[in-house]
Amino acid sequence: MKGEAGEIVKPQASIAEKYAQIMEVEKKDIKNGRLYNFIELWTGTPYKFGGLDKDGIDCSGLAVLLEQQVYGISIPRITYQQATAIKRKYENELKEGDLVFFDFDGKQFSHVGVYLQNGYIVHASSTKGVMVVKLHSPSMYKYFSRAGSVTDQSVISQNNN
Repeated sequence: MKGEAGEIVKPQASIAEKYAQIMEVEKKDIKNGRLYNFIELWTGTPYKFGGLDKDGIDCSGLAVLLEQQVYGISIPRITYQQATAIKRKYENELKEGDLVFFDFDGKQFSHVGVYLQNGYIVHASSTKGVMVVKLHSPSMYKYFSRAGSVTDQSVISQNNN
């Protein structure tokens, strides 16, 4: 797979087929090979608070690496800071690569995932590791609190300092 981060690279047929099935979309709808190769590489990696490698990764670390390696965008490392650095959107406006935040254990913005398409997200589950799930799954949606794109000027200006 060649090309710079942020550039759309066509996915391998087997990857496109797998994620089309998981997310209940047509194979042709899986367009971002860089994104789905990243997910394939990280799926099943165990959750580890503060982790940032294949031995274990946390939700905000997964978001940081995905945004950096897939889209060439640097975002803050801490979930709460990520939540304040987005341009907020309504759920029906979400696009691939947008961040979605959850309030688990009564803590505001304690968890983050990355929106894919057709109502699916990728996140680092504290019990099951990195996985693709429906945003509207019972274990997730009741904690959903905010979503948006990482095109906010505060993120961009942080990169230029």
